[in-house]
Amino acid sequence: MLWAALGGIIGARLWMVFETWPAFLDEPARFLFSGSGLAWYGGFLGGTLAVTLWFRRQRIPWFLGADMFAPAIALGHAVGRLGCQVSGDGDWGTETHLPWGMAYPYAVVGWNKTPGVRVHPTPIYEALAYLAVFLVLVRMRKDRRGDGRVFGAYLALAGFARFLVEFIRVNPRVLFGLTVAQIASLVLVVVGAVLLARRAQAPVQAPSPQS
Repeated sequence: MLWAALGGIIGARLWMVFETWPAFLDEPARFLFSGSGLAWYGGFLGGTLAVTLWFRRQRIPWFLGADMFAPAIALGHAVGRLGCQVSGDGDWGTETHLPWGMAYPYAVVGWNKTPGVRVHPTPIYEALAYLAVFLVLVRMRKDRRGDGRVFGAYLALAGFARFLVEFIRVNPRVLFGLTVAQIASLVLVVVGAVLLARRAQAPVQAPSPQS
């Protein structure tokens, strides 16, 4: 967890710098050392690289370790989105008239909507989606193959969930009407689907006596 936390924080910060490069050049110190400005996909990438180094040191097969951690990643992401919802960190959605629409007048990120305007509470949507992914992964992990199927399912399911939610979030479109997060999500969905397809016919391994 320490390796994942360190790598995740560094990766999240670097991803945000990449996304906001012109603004970073204007105020580099604020971007590097403030408590805000952390991007999930950067944290995921940085954490994965750091934990990969730890796997090598501990001689843990990569796919075995990835399958072990995948459900926890999904659950942690769900809990994290609840934090986004409570703090109002700016990742809400577009305006809506649905009965569960919300306003964020005390958000830590500026709320500039007029009184009476409500938006999609997209952090709650994501939290529910990642909780569902967590439950699926826990069920899959019971066969104990350790061949990457659980991690592949995480990539595909979580990536697909984020891709859909982004359509009603307020992030800017950068390519073909898609956000940066949607492009990253598509990459994860493809990687996860390929991994699942390649591992689908792998034989089931009996658990070791120690497990």
